[in-house]
Amino acid sequence: MTGLGTSARGAATGSGDRSRPRAALPALCLTQITSWGIVYYAFPVLNPGITHATGWPAGATTAAFSLALVVSALAGIRVGRILDRRGPRAVMTTGSVIGTAGLLLVSAAPNLPVFFAGWALTGLAMATTFYQPAFAALTRWWAPDHVRALTVVTLAGGLASTVFAPLTALLAEHLSWRHTYLVLAALLAVLTVPAHALALRAPWPPAPTPARDKADGAATVAGSRPFRLLAVAFTLSAFAMYAVVVAVVPLLLERGYSTAQAAWILGIGGAGQTLGRTLYAALARRTTPTARTTTLIALGALTTAAFAAVPGPYALLVAVSVVAGMVRGNLTLLQATAVTDRWGTAHYGRLSGLLAAPSTTAAALAPFAGAALAVPLGGYGPLFLLLATVSVAAALVSPWTAPGAHRSP
Repeated sequence: MTGLGTSARGAATGSGDRSRPRAALPALCLTQITSWGIVYYAFPVLNPGITHATGWPAGATTAAFSLALVVSALAGIRVGRILDRRGPRAVMTTGSVIGTAGLLLVSAAPNLPVFFAGWALTGLAMATTFYQPAFAALTRWWAPDHVRALTVVTLAGGLASTVFAPLTALLAEHLSWRHTYLVLAALLAVLTVPAHALALRAPWPPAPTPARDKADGAATVAGSRPFRLLAVAFTLSAFAMYAVVVAVVPLLLERGYSTAQAAWILGIGGAGQTLGRTLYAALARRTTPTARTTTLIALGALTTAAFAAVPGPYALLVAVSVVAGMVRGNLTLLQATAVTDRWGTAHYGRLSGLLAAPSTTAAALAPFAGAALAVPLGGYGPLFLLLATVSVAAALVSPWTAPGAHRSP
């Protein structure tokens, strides 16, 4: 019997390999929808109700959520190394349990310090249940067909906001924010703990031998200029993207739309992510990694500016949200494949953890910074214009992220 942390030998990863865990792909689809939907997307919907009911400042509650993302970024580096050695089963099962405990603590928090502690604990769950460990699992088990598996999981994960933003708004209409989080924590436990524990039991194959042209060690790659510039581009893009995700609800509330209407705009963006990800494989076949990095980040800037420029009608905002979601969905796959496209799969867990750390930290700071900047900027419309400018800066860095671009002849 394979234990949660067992690292069995001899599992091949070729196409059609029977040693792949057949249940892993559907299970990860389910758990990514659930984990992102409950742990991440429920907060933007519930935060106005939290501040209203408790009297806590919106900046403080958003900072607590940002703390979770900072913890996730820092923990993700260590998690990546564990994933490379031992696989995803213990990591993701434990993470689901931690996430449930964190949300229970958040729901019961009598004051801001306990609220912060609950979100700090939940940050560990983010590092161990979100895309990074799922991508590491699929990249190792499904290689060399991992892009197809990554696409399937992110297609499902894109529905997280579509499912859980409206569901959270519906629960909040009938329950307090505390009871809403209790219900969501129960759903998280029921849907993700057994799925991770039972579906990720396959032997963890050894890391592949790097190809000769991609044989640099993890430390060498991480210290290279293309890797550092890629981290800069992803960090700036992540700051803008996640600020937009959290700020779109207050932007629409500021313009007179209801909470339910704002939640649907947020949710429909998830459907756009799913739609956009169906196009990524074709995009990857026709473009180089640097070209699609530059193009997708620039399109992210364009859609962010569109949110600032389009106050209505509601149907047009729906269209903008769908297109923005399509771009966001492709950016997720872009980041999932950035390491393998440039440096191979041998050190995927470690390198992806290092690459994700600054961008996740930026994503953590983005909600708090966005809420703080909206006031001196004069509202959320000007904030979205600033975020579009940040994305433009990221796009300008992107052409310099190809390995070898700065090597001497």
